[in-house]
Amino acid sequence: MSLVVDIRHQQGAFTLQARFESHGHLTALFGRSGAGKTTLVNAISGLLAPREGRIVVDGQVLFDADEGIAVPPHRRRIGYVFQEGRLFPHLSVRQNLLFGRWFTPRERRAASFDDVVAMLGIDHLTERRPATLSGGEKQRVAIGRALLADPQLLLMDEPLASLDDERKAEIYPYIERLRDAGRVPIVYVTHSVAEIARLSTSIVLLSEGRVTAAGPSAELLRDAKLFPQFGAAEAGAVVDARVASQDDRYDLTLLEVRAGTLTVPRLARVIGAALRIRVRARDVILSIRPPTGLSALNVLPGRIIAVDTGTGPSADVTVDCAGDRIVARLTRKSVHEMALRPGLAVHAIIKGIAFEGDAAGAPPA
Repeated sequence: MSLVVDIRHQQGAFTLQARFESHGHLTALFGRSGAGKTTLVNAISGLLAPREGRIVVDGQVLFDADEGIAVPPHRRRIGYVFQEGRLFPHLSVRQNLLFGRWFTPRERRAASFDDVVAMLGIDHLTERRPATLSGGEKQRVAIGRALLADPQLLLMDEPLASLDDERKAEIYPYIERLRDAGRVPIVYVTHSVAEIARLSTSIVLLSEGRVTAAGPSAELLRDAKLFPQFGAAEAGAVVDARVASQDDRYDLTLLEVRAGTLTVPRLARVIGAALRIRVRARDVILSIRPPTGLSALNVLPGRIIAVDTGTGPSADVTVDCAGDRIVARLTRKSVHEMALRPGLAVHAIIKGIAFEGDAAGAPPA
C-alpha cells in the first residue's frame, strides 16, 4: 500500500505546498500549530480540494486537478480517528464498531469483526456503552470502527493527545500492532516526538505550509535541526534491541543491542522480545577512554562518524556503535577540549533511567 501526495493550495494568506510519498506502515505528520497539518489531512480525506496537484492511494487517483478528478470523501475509503473517540453514546460498543460498515459495499467488506476486536483487545467490551469506557478503551473502539469500514488509508489526528500517560501506555501496543498487521497505511498527526520515535516508520515535517524534510524515522530523529522547538530535549537515535534477560533482584531488564548490552528499568516484555528504543542525545555522554567507577551501567564502544558544532553552545556528535548510530549532545567546549573528530574511537555512556516510560516500543515488522 502506498500514498503519494503532491499538492498546492492557497487559503487566504496561507499557502500549503506539500510533496511526499509513504509506502505502508505509519507516516507521522509533524509540525507546529499552523504548519498546515490539518489542511493537508483535509485534502487527503477529501474535505478540501487543493487548487493544484494530485493525491494517489495504492495506485488509485483520489484527486488530480489537471484531470478534473476529485473523488468525494464518502467514496475514498479513508478511515478517520480523531483526538476524541466521537463514539455514539446511545449505541453499544458493538453497534459503534459496525456503524462504519453501513457505508461500505458488501463486496468490499473484507475486515473480520472478530479479528479486529481481537487485535484491539476489545472483545470483552462489545456490550457496554461508551460512557462506561476509559479514554484508552474509547480510542481503541474508535480505531476498530474505522478499520471495520475497510479503509484503504487510515488518518489518525493526534489520537493520544487527550489521554494521560497511563492510558497512552495502554494504547501504544495496539497502534504498533495495527501498524504491523493491519495492512492499512497510516498517516498519524502528532505534536509528540516520543510518539514519533516509538510508532512511526517515516516522518513528514511541515513548517509554514512546506515539507521541510521527509524520510525514515531513524534518520530524521538524529538531526536536532529538524526539530528546533524540541531539539535539545528530544533529538536522538532509535535503536533496535532484544530482551536478553530480567534481573528480578534489582528490577531491571537487560537488552541486547549490536554493540553490547543495555541495562534499563524493568520492562514488561518476555525474553527474546524485539524492541525499538529511543536514546535521547541529552542522555548520552562520551569518553575517549574505557570509563571506570561510574554509576552508569550502559557503556557502548563506538567510533565517531560526524561532529556537528553549529553556531550555538551545543554540538551533536554521532557515534557508530557496531552499526547503531547514537547521538550525543555535548557542549562545543567539550568537543574542543576532547579533540573529538570523525574516526576517533570513543565510548558512549547512556543513562539507564533514560529508558523509562515511552522510550521502548515494538519495532516495525
